[in-house]
Amino acid sequence: MAEDRPSLTDRLANGAFLAVMGLARLLPYDRRIPAMGWVFSRVIAPVAGWRRRIRENLSLARPDLTGEEAEALVLAIPDNAGRSLAEIYAGDEFTARIHASDPLEGPGLPALEAALEAGRPVILACAHFGNYDAMRAALAGRGWPVGALYRPMNNEAFNRHYVPAITAIAEPLFPRGRSGLAAMLRFLKGGGWLALGFDQYDHDGVELRFFDLPTRTVLTPAELARRYDAALVPIAGIRQPDGLRFRVHVGAPIAHDEPRAMMQALNDDLEMLVRRHMDQWFWIHRRWK
Repeated sequence: MAEDRPSLTDRLANGAFLAVMGLARLLPYDRRIPAMGWVFSRVIAPVAGWRRRIRENLSLARPDLTGEEAEALVLAIPDNAGRSLAEIYAGDEFTARIHASDPLEGPGLPALEAALEAGRPVILACAHFGNYDAMRAALAGRGWPVGALYRPMNNEAFNRHYVPAITAIAEPLFPRGRSGLAAMLRFLKGGGWLALGFDQYDHDGVELRFFDLPTRTVLTPAELARRYDAALVPIAGIRQPDGLRFRVHVGAPIAHDEPRAMMQALNDDLEMLVRRHMDQWFWIHRRWK
């Protein structure tokens, strides 16, 4: 139907992306991933206004950085974003590498193994850090029951191939909104492990601290963990220095408490991780308003 047709702007943007990705696919994986990082860093970031947003966020959260350090991050952050998108669209090439390396580690790994044995649900608290799909690939590679909530893209033309790409990494996936809510809750109540993001500004969230600045944070991961007696575990796919491999770090489980305290603990855990790897968090979001 006509009303379902994406706008001309969306179709043009999607066409440009597919053209770039088509050219990138002519390269072998080890060259394709850094090439897409370069395209995002040097071409897309300045056009999209990402550089200005990164500078603004860094000036708020890390005013201690020198100008040289901040400008290096202005280039490195979009590079990581471009690499991550190229990895998602690499399909089996990406997941096979993750499965073969079995990169899971960290103090929370025994808690996941215990939850699997007991059939206990798990909330996997994840952020736009490194490549957040690396953790889904790593868990699925062990045959563990990982699902995820995702937000459909605003660009419907892009969404039509993006959803199949992320679905190929691991399933099930649940779209944000009423259509996915019932299935997501059934999955969780049945002992599934649900990946939920928590690092974006949420108008309906509560005011907590991140980098010692006030920002609104969603309470949903903590509330679901309490409601369904699920383990709440932070997890992150940390890109390694070669730019291609990952460690998937499973943090210590967050003790059940009042939801605000649980989410502040997650914010604190993420802040420590981001401070160690400043280039791997998606500083392009409007985290502080």
